[in-house]
Amino acid sequence: MEPISPVEQALHTARALVLADLVAGEVAHADVVSLVEDSVAGRRWWVEQWPQGATYVAGLIAQDVQDALLERYGRWPLCPVCGSGDPHALDVEPELGPDPHWVCHKAGVKVAAVGSLGSATGGTISS
Repeated sequence: MEPISPVEQALHTARALVLADLVAGEVAHADVVSLVEDSVAGRRWWVEQWPQGATYVAGLIAQDVQDALLERYGRWPLCPVCGSGDPHALDVEPELGPDPHWVCHKAGVKVAAVGSLGSATGGTISS
């Protein structure tokens, strides 16, 4: 058995982090998980072309899934920080960088690292 490559390791880690956030939001249905798999497949080529970008892939996959969910179902994840006003989604920051976090730009706060929404919100995020 061959060892897993750094590229594959980064992709598997990114998949797990985004799936953890989807599970926390109770939206990890089969069709949504398929969106994650589609993003992982697309980002595999990207990170194979630029291996130094492996540390960025978790944030990129989170953004891909967020964009796909917006097109099909609506905003995700909704901000758990702002209790009033129109519901709004969190954003991934940095857009292209290591250590991605879900942030609320309205309140100006980091809510959680990608993969940690459940611990930041008690396990539930509305979709």
